[in-house]
Amino acid sequence: MKPVLVDTGFLVAAYNKRERYHALCVRTYQSLDHPLVTCEPVLAEALHLLRFTPGAVDGILASVGEGILDIPFKLRDSALPVQKIMKKYRDVPADFADACLIHMADELGTGDILTLDSDFKHYRWRRNRAFRLLIPLD
Repeated sequence: MKPVLVDTGFLVAAYNKRERYHALCVRTYQSLDHPLVTCEPVLAEALHLLRFTPGAVDGILASVGEGILDIPFKLRDSALPVQKIMKKYRDVPADFADACLIHMADELGTGDILTLDSDFKHYRWRRNRAFRLLIPLD
């Protein structure tokens, strides 16, 4: 079963009830039966943005500890491809977390992503494959 990529905006909305897309993110998460994967840059962004949201940081870290949210990405093994992705999308621009997710899509063979970032409509994995945004942004 192919995993689903998880981006920062999804985590922020899922863990903060005041976020506009909170209910939609929670419903989408509950409807999934695929494993969830992300990378440390996404976690760093989400934990920073949610640092004042009661229970959010503990909830995210617990989901990692319990294996609900897996982190198969290792920058040591992927620094050069991530750098190339950031250069390719410098006009968008692709930030570090986005570039890591794009590379993870290549490595894991999946373009399914939980994101609220419309830039993923423009990014491509495996050169020409569009991401499948599991949360409608329109």
